Amino acid sequence: MEKKSSYKRLIFVVDDEADICELVCLHLRKNGFDAEEFFNAKDFLERFDKKKPDLVILDLMLPDIDGFDVCRIIRKKSDIPIIMLTAKGEETDRIIGLELGADDYVVKPFSPRELVARVKAVLRRWDRTESDSEEEIVVGDILKIYPERFEVFVQEKKIKLTTTEFKILLELSSKKGKVLTRDQILDRLWGGERFVVDRTIDVHIKKLREKLGPASVFIKSVRGVGYKIEE
Repeated sequence: MEKKSSYKRLIFVVDDEADICELVCLHLRKNGFDAEEFFNAKDFLERFDKKKPDLVILDLMLPDIDGFDVCRIIRKKSDIPIIMLTAKGEETDRIIGLELGADDYVVKPFSPRELVARVKAVLRRWDRTESDSEEEIVVGDILKIYPERFEVFVQEKKIKLTTTEFKILLELSSKKGKVLTRDQILDRLWGGERFVVDRTIDVHIKKLREKLGPASVFIKSVRGVGYKIEE
């Protein structure tokens, strides 16, 4: 996505509780975002087909379609960042959400200021990696990564990754052979605004391996430490 000084990032907020939608949209607008609210999945998906936002804040317990299913639908159409906002705080729900492609997971009750901080952090990760060249990163002749174009190919086939998956792969591949701990990966992706836990990295790595297919063998687990890419 191209960043323009006159462009306001557009956030879609999907939640069947009107007061939550109003609260979230109020804080987003105060922080310079445009925001649109939707109280059910049907209206949101109709709008989504016509206009793509920069990020979606998605409740899981919607009146018409389960939020996990909505996430699946979004991921079939787009890799736009998704933050799940829900009362479902169990670890299994978090893991399912991340495996479906959510970029972050916020449990109700929540702090609106923290939610806005998470939105900003996710969008920073989404912004294209700034690079002075278009040189590709090649791993084992079959995995090719183009940082500037935000693209990944395995055996010449383009692979669709979420923003976070791409960032993790880029971080590991740019330091081939070097082990990165979970904390190092978290710090480099989230920096000082880190709201996630080590388990998040494991979930994203699992999904990344599934998508990379034959190239997944290059992602090595170092027990008790972290991960590395090795040819």
